[in-house]
Amino acid sequence: MSQSAAMENYTLVGSKEQPAVCPFMFLPKDVPQIRVKDGSKIRNLLRFALSRMEPKTGPGPRSKSGPKPVPGSVPEPGSKPQLDRTSPDPPELQSRCVVFTAVGKGASKAITCAEIVKRRVPGLHQVTQLSYSSVLDSWDPVDPGLGLDSLTVTRKTPCIWILLSAAPLDRCMLGYQSPGRHDDLWANQDPGDSATEHKLGSRKRRGGGARPHREHRPQTK
Repeated sequence: MSQSAAMENYTLVGSKEQPAVCPFMFLPKDVPQIRVKDGSKIRNLLRFALSRMEPKTGPGPRSKSGPKPVPGSVPEPGSKPQLDRTSPDPPELQSRCVVFTAVGKGASKAITCAEIVKRRVPGLHQVTQLSYSSVLDSWDPVDPGLGLDSLTVTRKTPCIWILLSAAPLDRCMLGYQSPGRHDDLWANQDPGDSATEHKLGSRKRRGGGARPHREHRPQTK
């Protein structure tokens, strides 16, 4: 009996996914991991990623009135008011870093998001790692009277991890990609080639150009 014929006697009752462990163990805990699914909206993913990766312009404009005096203090005549030195300093800029991760069909969408972010924010370092995510499927027999036992099947699903960082990364890491490498793909392209491809593409859209004239000959009996 084949495996497909044997599984006809079972029905899937549940699936439990065991997510893969992030391979970038050196990252701080506050680095966001954006999980991309097959039905995720790219614009929503990019909105969050770009808010993390785009460089900050610095602290906001200061008040024209100057520093505020210490609450409850009354300055003496002719003396300068005491300034409030207890206000916290502006927070330091955190390291601009984000991780895209996807399982199965969402891998292509995660790659698309990473490429768009690199176009919007130049100079990003990238590391790509591949792993597997385990999914436990529980199967119960359709007819309990057949004497079949319940089954638990483990499936391995490929998982992709894409790290984008504004800070330099170790170039010896597996899957490292230096900034600006996507521009090298078009560095040696001849401008005339693009024009030729455009003409060929427009000709195909119009139906492949002019068709050869076929001479009409009268039929003889």
